[in-house]
Amino acid sequence: MVDNCRARRSCTRIIRLEIVKNEVDKLLERHKLLVHSERKRVVSHAQRRTGGWIVNTVMLEEYSVPFRFKRKTPYKNLKGMFVNLTYYPNTELVAGIAVEVMNVVRIRTS
Repeated sequence: MVDNCRARRSCTRIIRLEIVKNEVDKLLERHKLLVHSERKRVVSHAQRRTGGWIVNTVMLEEYSVPFRFKRKTPYKNLKGMFVNLTYYPNTELVAGIAVEVMNVVRIRTS
């Protein structure tokens, strides 16, 4: 009886993972410039208010590029967590210098 219960739980997890994977795959097919990364560790997470938005900047382990996303409400602290990200590479001009920035479209803790 216990084995059947465990089997059902694992089946449910697999189905959920496949649904999420399919959503990401659909996004990537529709938008060719999108990039998806899984299980990346967050080294630092900062939030600042800009107008009516809260801009979140996340730095990831092994990356020297900031990942940014906007929200209307504060986001939980992500420092030390693993995240799955879907983002667009972008370049911003800061004081006349081109700086590479990643604009996050979708972020999920893993």
